Amino acid sequence: MEQEKKPLYSSFDENIRYMRERLGVDKSFDVIQLDLEYAERKMALFMIDGFVKDDILHLLMKFLAQLEPSDLTPDPMEKMLKKYIPYIELEKVDDLDVATDTVLAGPTALVVEGIDQIIMIDARTYPVRGPQEPDLERVVRGSRDGYVETIVFNTALTRRRIRDRSLRMEYTSVGRRSKTDICLCYLEDVADPDKVKELKANLDKIDTDGLPMAEKTVEEFLGGRHWNPYPTIRYTERPDTAAAHIYEGHIIIIIDGSPSVMITPATYWHHLQHAEEYRQKPLVGAYLRLVRFFAVIASLFILPLYYLFSVNPELLPNAIEFVGPNDFGVLPLLLQFLIAEVGIDMLRMAAIHTPTALATALGLVAAVLIGQVAVEVGLFSNEVVLYLSVAAVGTFATPSYEMSLANRLVRMLLLIITASFGVVGYVAGITLWLIYLLRMESFRTGYLWPFIPFSPRAFADILVRVPIPLKSRRPSFLNPQDPDR
Repeated sequence: MEQEKKPLYSSFDENIRYMRERLGVDKSFDVIQLDLEYAERKMALFMIDGFVKDDILHLLMKFLAQLEPSDLTPDPMEKMLKKYIPYIELEKVDDLDVATDTVLAGPTALVVEGIDQIIMIDARTYPVRGPQEPDLERVVRGSRDGYVETIVFNTALTRRRIRDRSLRMEYTSVGRRSKTDICLCYLEDVADPDKVKELKANLDKIDTDGLPMAEKTVEEFLGGRHWNPYPTIRYTERPDTAAAHIYEGHIIIIIDGSPSVMITPATYWHHLQHAEEYRQKPLVGAYLRLVRFFAVIASLFILPLYYLFSVNPELLPNAIEFVGPNDFGVLPLLLQFLIAEVGIDMLRMAAIHTPTALATALGLVAAVLIGQVAVEVGLFSNEVVLYLSVAAVGTFATPSYEMSLANRLVRMLLLIITASFGVVGYVAGITLWLIYLLRMESFRTGYLWPFIPFSPRAFADILVRVPIPLKSRRPSFLNPQDPDR
């Protein structure tokens, strides 16, 4: 719903009064109104303390102080913009509400008597940390910079890697109250224009007062199925990873206040890729990818399969009879697994809330005081701890944190179904899981593409880390305007 325009009053004092009330100058200590008089004209600056660059404003005020009344006639607005305010980012606004909302985002508003527009001076600065390598996407060899919480810094980090004239950074804002800055980033002559148009339309449809969780709030509006545990958007904090996807034809969403950018569309397999595979030789990268796939498969299916063999030992060939537990422990096997799964999640949450200096102590408590003692008293069997550890390692080896959490829920569900219905439940559970993923879409793209619908060449690229010189085509599911690389 479009906001009704609020034109400026003919009276300078009325404009000042309106902006004072709307900004709450007397109610918020960090909202500053500076009354001035230059060239025999009353002027006022509205700004947010902490968002303005003092040295730039001091310089502009020095220039304005040298003005004479004759310097602003005729056409005072054009003369101020083009001659007497020597700054790059200037804009004129004829809407009081737009001006006040812009001030809250950081720029400074200059109201001048006798001019029916407001001059917006974008001399803002934000508190920001330096670009650092993200914890979730570390590589042994590669760049160490990562996105930060300031949108302008993030667009600069992206453009540094993509010096293409067709790179587009399109700005919009979402949130009736928060007015959060959002940037769509894509290559205009590569990305599918229909996907760009659809994404813009979906962002425009977001109707909420604010984005307190930044990119996660946007994802819940764009993702569709609200109770779906699987992520339909990939996140990255690495500019090189984002740039690689932009070159393929993806669309990146950068949100102010978040160090993570959103990659759209994203299939199931995008969440299993990692920059480390492309930082090593192709053969080594292919090996690392296969190991990662094995770890993810193990994290999903090894616990239900072990439970199935434990309660149905006749299914085991003689050569691997040792797989079954020698001692079931005090508690039923299913309850052991569920307690251990919840226990691992409790430890994970405890690790998040534990200061770094105490993390080692927490690990010792978990491994020795809980794990070892629980086995010795018979609460858990040794085999349960072993296979649960394998599943946990597979979970932590999943590059996408969101994907690992979704797979963990599926693993627990498969375990319960297998315990309830045996072999039929195990097979049916996996089948239903595949059908569920098959029915999912990410911006009109099949979630399991290129496995279903099957594309041999594209699926080979998924399974094996193909050498870059041999990747001469962009992914077809993106429908790129320029399919050749």
